[in-house]
Amino acid sequence: MTEISSDAQPNPALLQTDHYDFDLPKELIAQHPLPQRQDARLMTIDRSTETIDHAHVRDLPEILKPGDCLVLNNTKVIPAKLVGYRTSTRGRWQGLFLEADPGGVWKVLCKTRGKAQSGETITMQDRHGVERFKLTLVGRLDGGAWMVRPDAEGTTEELLEQIGRVPLPHYIRGGNMVDADLKDYQTVFAKHAGAVAAPTAGLHLTSNLIRDLIDTGVNIAQVTLHVGIGTFRPVTADALGEHQMHHEWGSIEQKGADIINETRAAGGRVIAIGTTSVRVLETAALGNEPGDPLQAWSGDTNLFIKPPWTFKAIDGLLTNFHLPRSTLLVMIRTLGGDKLMTEAYEQAVAEKYRFFSYGDAMLIA
Repeated sequence: MTEISSDAQPNPALLQTDHYDFDLPKELIAQHPLPQRQDARLMTIDRSTETIDHAHVRDLPEILKPGDCLVLNNTKVIPAKLVGYRTSTRGRWQGLFLEADPGGVWKVLCKTRGKAQSGETITMQDRHGVERFKLTLVGRLDGGAWMVRPDAEGTTEELLEQIGRVPLPHYIRGGNMVDADLKDYQTVFAKHAGAVAAPTAGLHLTSNLIRDLIDTGVNIAQVTLHVGIGTFRPVTADALGEHQMHHEWGSIEQKGADIINETRAAGGRVIAIGTTSVRVLETAALGNEPGDPLQAWSGDTNLFIKPPWTFKAIDGLLTNFHLPRSTLLVMIRTLGGDKLMTEAYEQAVAEKYRFFSYGDAMLIA
Protein backbone atom coordinates (compact mmCIF):
# COMPACT_ATOMS: atom_id res chain seq x y z
CA MET A 1 0.00 0.00 0.00
CA THR A 2 1.23 3.50 -0.86
CA GLU A 3 1.18 5.86 2.07
CA ILE A 4 -0.61 9.06 1.07
CA SER A 5 0.47 12.24 2.77
CA SER A 6 -0.36 15.89 2.31
CA ASP A 7 2.44 18.42 2.64
CA ALA A 8 4.04 18.52 6.08
CA GLN A 9 4.02 22.33 5.86
CA PRO A 10 0.85 23.14 3.90
CA ASN A 11 0.20 26.44 2.22
CA PRO A 12 -1.46 28.60 4.91
CA ALA A 13 -4.34 29.23 2.49
CA LEU A 14 -5.28 25.53 2.73
CA LEU A 15 -6.12 26.05 6.40
CA GLN A 16 -8.60 28.88 5.70
CA THR A 17 -12.26 28.06 5.15
CA ASP A 18 -12.71 30.57 2.33
CA HIS A 19 -10.28 28.53 0.24
CA TYR A 20 -12.91 25.79 0.01
CA ASP A 21 -15.71 27.99 -1.31
CA PHE A 22 -16.91 27.88 -4.91
CA ASP A 23 -19.88 28.97 -6.99
CA LEU A 24 -22.31 26.23 -7.95
CA PRO A 25 -25.24 26.80 -10.32
CA LYS A 26 -28.43 25.76 -8.55
CA GLU A 27 -29.56 23.69 -11.51
CA LEU A 28 -26.64 21.27 -10.97
CA ILE A 29 -27.98 20.17 -7.56
CA ALA A 30 -29.65 16.82 -8.25
CA GLN A 31 -33.24 16.61 -7.00
CA HIS A 32 -33.80 12.95 -7.91
CA PRO A 33 -31.47 10.01 -8.59
CA LEU A 34 -31.19 8.59 -12.08
CA PRO A 35 -33.65 5.77 -12.88
CA GLN A 36 -30.70 3.34 -12.84
CA ARG A 37 -28.21 4.10 -10.07
CA GLN A 38 -25.16 2.77 -11.88
CA ASP A 39 -25.77 5.09 -14.86
CA ALA A 40 -24.45 8.06 -12.88
CA ARG A 41 -21.42 9.73 -14.41
CA LEU A 42 -18.05 8.96 -12.85
CA MET A 43 -15.16 11.38 -13.04
CA THR A 44 -11.90 9.44 -12.67
CA ILE A 45 -8.90 11.22 -11.19
CA ASP A 46 -5.43 9.68 -11.42
CA ARG A 47 -3.20 11.37 -8.86
CA SER A 48 0.01 9.81 -10.17
CA THR A 49 -0.43 11.33 -13.64
CA GLU A 50 -2.61 14.24 -12.53
CA THR A 51 -5.14 13.42 -15.22
CA ILE A 52 -8.93 13.60 -15.25
CA ASP A 53 -11.18 11.37 -17.33
CA HIS A 54 -14.89 10.67 -17.61
CA ALA A 55 -16.82 7.41 -17.38
CA HIS A 56 -19.89 5.99 -15.63
CA VAL A 57 -20.32 4.10 -12.37
CA ARG A 58 -21.34 1.03 -14.37
CA ASP A 59 -17.78 0.98 -15.77
CA LEU A 60 -16.21 0.19 -12.39
CA PRO A 61 -15.58 -3.51 -13.20
CA GLU A 62 -13.30 -2.32 -16.05
CA ILE A 63 -11.74 0.54 -14.09
CA LEU A 64 -10.85 -1.30 -10.89
CA LYS A 65 -8.23 -4.04 -10.81
CA PRO A 66 -8.53 -7.65 -9.61
CA GLY A 67 -7.29 -7.70 -6.05
CA ASP A 68 -8.55 -4.21 -5.20
CA CYS A 69 -10.84 -3.87 -2.19
CA LEU A 70 -13.94 -1.70 -1.92
CA VAL A 71 -14.94 -0.65 1.60
CA LEU A 72 -18.69 -0.11 2.01
CA ASN A 73 -20.48 1.69 4.85
CA ASN A 74 -23.40 -0.59 5.76
CA THR A 75 -25.24 1.89 7.96
CA LYS A 76 -29.00 2.08 7.43
CA VAL A 77 -30.83 5.39 7.24
CA ILE A 78 -33.67 5.60 9.72
CA PRO A 79 -36.85 7.59 8.97
CA ALA A 80 -35.73 10.30 11.37
CA LYS A 81 -37.76 13.31 10.23
CA LEU A 82 -40.76 13.77 12.54
CA VAL A 83 -43.94 15.79 11.99
CA GLY A 84 -46.77 16.50 14.40
CA TYR A 85 -48.47 19.22 16.40
CA ARG A 86 -48.48 20.49 19.95
CA THR A 87 -51.45 18.71 21.49
CA SER A 88 -52.60 21.68 23.59
CA THR A 89 -52.36 24.38 20.91
CA ARG A 90 -52.35 22.38 17.66
CA GLY A 91 -49.33 24.43 16.63
CA ARG A 92 -47.20 22.76 13.97
CA TRP A 93 -44.15 20.87 15.27
CA GLN A 94 -41.20 19.33 13.42
CA GLY A 95 -38.42 17.20 14.79
CA LEU A 96 -35.40 15.16 13.84
CA PHE A 97 -34.65 11.98 15.78
CA LEU A 98 -31.00 11.80 16.83
CA GLU A 99 -30.66 8.87 19.22
CA ALA A 100 -32.37 6.85 21.95
CA ASP A 101 -31.09 5.74 25.34
CA PRO A 102 -31.60 2.25 26.78
CA GLY A 103 -34.60 3.52 28.76
CA GLY A 104 -36.50 4.48 25.62
CA VAL A 105 -35.98 8.24 25.91
CA TRP A 106 -35.29 9.89 22.56
CA LYS A 107 -33.06 12.84 21.79
CA VAL A 108 -34.63 14.99 19.07
CA LEU A 109 -34.11 18.37 17.51
CA CYS A 110 -37.34 20.37 17.65
CA LYS A 111 -38.80 23.33 15.79
CA THR A 112 -42.14 24.93 16.60
CA ARG A 113 -43.76 28.33 16.98
CA GLY A 114 -43.83 29.62 20.52
CA LYS A 115 -41.92 28.19 23.43
CA ALA A 116 -42.36 24.50 24.13
CA GLN A 117 -42.60 23.49 27.79
CA SER A 118 -41.46 20.41 29.68
CA GLY A 119 -44.36 18.06 30.29
CA GLU A 120 -46.40 19.00 27.24
CA THR A 121 -47.15 16.41 24.56
CA ILE A 122 -46.72 16.35 20.81
CA THR A 123 -49.20 14.39 18.70
CA MET A 124 -47.27 12.56 16.02
CA GLN A 125 -48.53 12.13 12.46
CA ASP A 126 -47.36 9.54 9.96
CA ARG A 127 -46.43 10.18 6.33
CA HIS A 128 -50.13 10.28 5.40
CA GLY A 129 -51.13 12.70 8.17
CA VAL A 130 -52.70 10.02 10.35
CA GLU A 131 -52.28 10.56 14.11
CA ARG A 132 -50.30 7.73 15.69
CA PHE A 133 -49.06 8.39 19.23
CA LYS A 134 -47.75 11.16 21.45
CA LEU A 135 -44.32 12.29 22.57
CA THR A 136 -43.89 13.85 25.99
CA LEU A 137 -41.27 16.58 26.25
CA VAL A 138 -39.10 15.47 29.17
CA GLY A 139 -36.36 18.09 29.25
CA ARG A 140 -34.58 20.68 27.15
CA LEU A 141 -30.99 20.12 26.01
CA ASP A 142 -28.44 22.39 24.38
CA GLY A 143 -28.61 23.30 20.70
CA GLY A 144 -32.38 23.14 20.28
CA ALA A 145 -32.62 19.49 21.29
CA TRP A 146 -35.07 17.86 23.69
CA MET A 147 -35.39 14.60 25.55
CA VAL A 148 -38.78 13.10 24.70
CA ARG A 149 -40.58 9.91 25.62
CA PRO A 150 -43.01 8.13 23.26
CA ASP A 151 -46.22 6.82 24.84
CA ALA A 152 -46.42 3.77 22.56
CA GLU A 153 -45.14 0.22 22.80
CA GLY A 154 -42.41 -1.01 20.49
CA THR A 155 -38.76 -0.60 19.76
CA THR A 156 -37.43 2.75 18.63
CA GLU A 157 -36.98 1.41 15.11
CA GLU A 158 -40.57 0.12 15.01
CA LEU A 159 -41.99 3.43 16.22
CA LEU A 160 -39.95 5.44 13.75
CA GLU A 161 -41.14 3.20 10.93
CA GLN A 162 -44.70 4.20 11.90
CA ILE A 163 -44.23 7.95 11.91
CA GLY A 164 -40.87 8.86 10.39
CA ARG A 165 -40.09 10.42 7.06
CA VAL A 166 -36.88 10.18 5.03
CA PRO A 167 -34.53 12.87 6.41
CA LEU A 168 -33.56 14.41 3.08
CA PRO A 169 -31.10 17.30 3.16
CA HIS A 170 -32.64 20.73 2.58
CA TYR A 171 -31.13 21.10 -0.89
CA ILE A 172 -33.29 18.21 -2.17
CA ARG A 173 -36.82 19.55 -2.63
CA GLY A 174 -36.57 21.56 0.56
CA GLY A 175 -36.23 18.30 2.51
CA ASN A 176 -39.68 17.07 1.42
CA MET A 177 -39.73 13.39 0.61
CA VAL A 178 -41.69 11.49 -1.99
CA ASP A 179 -42.48 7.78 -1.70
CA ALA A 180 -39.59 6.85 -4.01
CA ASP A 181 -37.10 8.26 -1.49
CA LEU A 182 -37.83 5.35 0.86
CA LYS A 183 -35.83 3.18 -1.53
CA ASP A 184 -33.70 5.76 -3.33
CA TYR A 185 -32.13 7.24 -0.17
CA GLN A 186 -30.87 3.86 1.06
CA THR A 187 -27.95 1.76 -0.11
CA VAL A 188 -28.68 -1.78 -1.29
CA PHE A 189 -26.28 -3.09 1.38
CA ALA A 190 -27.75 -1.13 4.32
CA LYS A 191 -27.76 -3.33 7.42
CA HIS A 192 -27.36 -1.51 10.76
CA ALA A 193 -29.96 1.18 11.50
CA GLY A 194 -28.69 4.43 12.93
CA ALA A 195 -27.91 7.05 10.25
CA VAL A 196 -29.91 10.25 9.82
CA ALA A 197 -28.27 10.87 6.44
CA ALA A 198 -27.28 8.44 3.72
CA PRO A 199 -23.67 7.47 2.93
CA THR A 200 -24.38 8.88 -0.49
CA ALA A 201 -21.49 7.46 -2.52
CA GLY A 202 -22.89 4.00 -1.80
CA LEU A 203 -26.21 4.92 -3.40
CA HIS A 204 -24.63 4.38 -6.83
CA LEU A 205 -23.98 0.67 -6.30
CA THR A 206 -26.54 -1.96 -7.26
CA SER A 207 -26.57 -5.61 -6.23
CA ASN A 208 -25.77 -6.63 -9.81
CA LEU A 209 -22.85 -4.19 -10.02
CA ILE A 210 -21.40 -5.46 -6.74
CA ARG A 211 -21.75 -9.01 -8.00
CA ASP A 212 -19.96 -8.07 -11.25
CA LEU A 213 -17.14 -6.48 -9.25
CA ILE A 214 -16.73 -9.59 -7.12
CA ASP A 215 -16.70 -11.73 -10.29
CA THR A 216 -13.79 -9.65 -11.64
CA GLY A 217 -11.77 -10.29 -8.47
CA VAL A 218 -12.57 -7.17 -6.41
CA ASN A 219 -12.77 -7.77 -2.66
CA ILE A 220 -15.55 -6.27 -0.53
CA ALA A 221 -15.12 -5.18 3.09
CA GLN A 222 -17.67 -3.44 5.26
CA VAL A 223 -17.61 -0.83 8.00
CA THR A 224 -20.36 1.02 9.83
CA LEU A 225 -20.59 4.76 10.42
CA HIS A 226 -23.94 6.15 11.52
CA VAL A 227 -23.96 9.37 9.54
CA GLY A 228 -25.11 12.36 11.59
CA ILE A 229 -26.56 15.73 10.65
CA GLY A 230 -23.22 17.41 11.25
CA THR A 231 -21.71 15.73 8.19
CA PHE A 232 -23.21 18.20 5.72
CA ARG A 233 -23.01 21.36 7.81
CA PRO A 234 -20.72 24.01 6.35
CA VAL A 235 -17.65 25.14 8.23
CA THR A 236 -18.53 28.58 9.62
CA ALA A 237 -15.23 29.34 11.38
CA ASP A 238 -12.70 31.40 9.40
CA ALA A 239 -9.94 28.86 10.06
CA LEU A 240 -10.34 25.08 9.75
CA GLY A 241 -8.60 24.59 13.08
CA GLU A 242 -11.40 26.49 14.82
CA HIS A 243 -14.15 24.22 13.50
CA GLN A 244 -15.94 22.11 16.11
CA MET A 245 -16.18 18.68 14.48
CA HIS A 246 -19.28 16.56 15.09
CA HIS A 247 -19.17 13.05 16.59
CA GLU A 248 -20.44 9.93 14.86
CA TRP A 249 -20.46 6.30 15.97
CA GLY A 250 -18.57 3.85 13.82
CA SER A 251 -17.01 0.42 13.78
CA ILE A 252 -15.02 -2.07 11.75
CA GLU A 253 -15.13 -5.73 12.69
CA GLN A 254 -12.03 -7.91 12.57
CA LYS A 255 -13.41 -9.68 9.49
CA GLY A 256 -13.40 -6.44 7.57
CA ALA A 257 -9.97 -5.50 8.87
CA ASP A 258 -8.61 -8.88 7.78
CA ILE A 259 -9.93 -8.45 4.22
CA ILE A 260 -8.26 -5.04 4.03
CA ASN A 261 -4.99 -6.37 5.47
CA GLU A 262 -4.97 -9.28 3.01
CA THR A 263 -5.61 -6.87 0.14
CA ARG A 264 -2.69 -4.69 1.16
CA ALA A 265 -0.38 -7.67 1.66
CA ALA A 266 -1.17 -8.85 -1.87
CA GLY A 267 -0.49 -5.42 -3.36
CA GLY A 268 -4.12 -4.48 -3.99
CA ARG A 269 -5.62 -1.04 -3.45
CA VAL A 270 -8.07 -0.15 -0.70
CA ILE A 271 -10.80 2.08 -2.17
CA ALA A 272 -13.24 3.61 0.29
CA ILE A 273 -16.81 4.07 -0.91
CA GLY A 274 -17.62 7.44 0.57
CA THR A 275 -16.04 9.82 3.03
CA THR A 276 -17.84 8.06 5.89
CA SER A 277 -15.88 4.87 5.20
CA VAL A 278 -12.68 6.95 5.17
CA ARG A 279 -13.45 8.34 8.63
CA VAL A 280 -13.87 4.84 10.08
CA LEU A 281 -10.72 3.48 8.45
CA GLU A 282 -8.50 6.43 9.30
CA THR A 283 -9.82 6.51 12.87
CA ALA A 284 -9.08 2.80 13.23
CA ALA A 285 -5.55 3.46 11.92
CA LEU A 286 -4.77 6.30 14.34
CA GLY A 287 -1.51 5.54 16.10
CA ASN A 288 -0.45 3.03 13.46
CA GLU A 289 2.89 3.14 11.75
CA PRO A 290 2.89 2.82 7.95
CA GLY A 291 2.36 -0.83 7.04
CA ASP A 292 0.83 -1.78 10.38
CA PRO A 293 -2.18 -4.10 10.02
CA LEU A 294 -5.60 -2.64 10.69
CA GLN A 295 -7.40 -3.88 13.80
CA ALA A 296 -11.07 -4.03 14.74
CA TRP A 297 -12.37 -0.78 16.21
CA SER A 298 -15.63 0.74 17.44
CA GLY A 299 -16.58 3.96 19.16
CA ASP A 300 -17.23 7.65 18.52
CA THR A 301 -15.09 9.57 16.08
CA ASN A 302 -14.79 13.30 15.50
CA LEU A 303 -11.92 12.98 13.06
CA PHE A 304 -11.52 16.03 10.79
CA ILE A 305 -9.20 15.18 7.91
CA LYS A 306 -7.49 18.35 6.73
CA PRO A 307 -3.97 19.43 5.69
CA PRO A 308 -1.53 18.13 6.68
CA TRP A 309 -2.75 14.55 6.88
CA THR A 310 -1.10 11.18 6.26
CA PHE A 311 -3.61 8.63 5.00
CA LYS A 312 -2.67 5.24 6.42
CA ALA A 313 -5.71 3.10 5.59
CA ILE A 314 -6.82 3.94 2.03
CA ASP A 315 -5.40 4.21 -1.47
CA GLY A 316 -8.40 5.84 -3.08
CA LEU A 317 -11.94 7.06 -2.69
CA LEU A 318 -15.20 6.97 -4.63
CA THR A 319 -17.31 9.91 -3.52
CA ASN A 320 -19.99 12.36 -4.64
CA PHE A 321 -19.45 16.05 -5.37
CA HIS A 322 -19.67 17.95 -2.09
CA LEU A 323 -20.94 21.24 -0.72
CA PRO A 324 -18.76 24.33 -0.63
CA ARG A 325 -17.05 25.02 2.71
CA SER A 326 -17.78 21.49 3.96
CA THR A 327 -15.49 19.16 5.90
CA LEU A 328 -16.07 16.60 3.13
CA LEU A 329 -14.65 18.93 0.48
CA VAL A 330 -11.64 19.59 2.71
CA MET A 331 -11.06 15.84 3.02
CA ILE A 332 -11.15 15.10 -0.69
CA ARG A 333 -8.85 18.02 -1.52
CA THR A 334 -6.43 16.76 1.12
CA LEU A 335 -6.50 13.33 -0.49
CA GLY A 336 -6.48 14.29 -4.16
CA GLY A 337 -4.29 17.36 -4.02
CA ASP A 338 -5.63 20.89 -3.86
CA LYS A 339 -4.73 21.97 -7.39
CA LEU A 340 -5.94 18.77 -9.06
CA MET A 341 -9.20 18.65 -7.12
CA THR A 342 -9.90 22.33 -7.80
CA GLU A 343 -9.52 21.58 -11.50
CA ALA A 344 -11.79 18.54 -11.13
CA TYR A 345 -14.57 20.61 -9.60
CA GLU A 346 -14.19 23.28 -12.27
CA GLN A 347 -14.56 20.57 -14.93
CA ALA A 348 -17.55 19.11 -13.09
CA VAL A 349 -19.37 22.45 -13.26
CA ALA A 350 -18.38 23.04 -16.89
CA GLU A 351 -19.46 19.52 -17.90
CA LYS A 352 -22.69 19.84 -15.90
CA TYR A 353 -22.10 16.96 -13.52
CA ARG A 354 -24.91 16.47 -11.00
CA PHE A 355 -23.95 17.50 -7.46
CA PHE A 356 -24.61 16.35 -3.90
CA SER A 357 -26.56 13.38 -2.50
CA TYR A 358 -28.44 12.25 -5.62
CA GLY A 359 -25.73 13.42 -8.00
CA ASP A 360 -22.79 11.92 -9.89
CA ALA A 361 -19.52 10.60 -8.47
CA MET A 362 -15.76 10.80 -8.74
CA LEU A 363 -13.08 8.17 -8.22
CA ILE A 364 -9.82 9.47 -6.77
CA ALA A 365 -7.11 6.83 -7.11
